[in-house]
Amino acid sequence: MIAIEELKFDGNGLIPAVVVDAKSRKVLTLAYMNRESLRISMEKGLTCFWSRSRQELWLKGETSGNYQHIVSITADCDRDALVVLVEKDGPACHLGTDSCFNDPVFISEEKQDFTYEGLMELIRGRKTEKKEGSYTTYLFEKGLDKILKKVGEESTEVIIAAKDQDKKETIYEIADLAYHVMVLMVEAGISLEDIRDELASRHVIDHKVKQEKMASDV
Repeated sequence: MIAIEELKFDGNGLIPAVVVDAKSRKVLTLAYMNRESLRISMEKGLTCFWSRSRQELWLKGETSGNYQHIVSITADCDRDALVVLVEKDGPACHLGTDSCFNDPVFISEEKQDFTYEGLMELIRGRKTEKKEGSYTTYLFEKGLDKILKKVGEESTEVIIAAKDQDKKETIYEIADLAYHVMVLMVEAGISLEDIRDELASRHVIDHKVKQEKMASDV
C-alpha cells in the first residue's frame, strides 16, 4: 500500500483516474482527482472527483443517485495515474449511458473484441428479433425443453472429452456448453450479473470459512 504523498500530481494538483466497473471490467469514465478528492474517496468509499470545468469537488451520484462504490484504487508504475475499480448504482455517463466510452474511432476488421456481454446481447437479439436460419432463434422457437435437452447433451460431451483427457476437444465442448447455458439464461431471464453476484457471494463465504479454519487451527 502506498500513501497519497507518494503519488505524482500534475502542475494543477491533479491526477487522472480511470474508473472501471468491477463486475464487467468495462471502462466507465476518465476523471481527475486532487489530494482532497482522493482523501474523501478513500474515507467515504465513494468516488469523489475534481471538476476542471466548475473548479470544485463533486461526489459522483450526489445529485443523480448513481454512486460509485470503490472496490480498490491502484496506481500505475510511475504513480501519476490511477485505476479506480467500482461497483456502480447506475449509469456512469451524464448522458445516461452505462459508460462514457461509446463512440468507436477505429475497429480492426481482423481482430474483433470478444466479450461475454456482447455474446449475451447477440443471443437476446435472436430471441426478440428472430433471424431466419439462425440456430439460436431455432432454439428459442423450440422452447425450454429443447434448450434443456441441448444443455444436457453438451454436458455429456464435456464429460466424455475430459475423461479422454483430450484438452482441445474438452475446450471445444465446454465452449458449446457455455453457449447453450447462455441461451438458457436468456430464456430464463438470468443475466451475467446475476451469476457474477452469486459467485461473488460464494467467494466471500469461502474466504470467511478459510479465516475461521485458520483461527481454529491456531
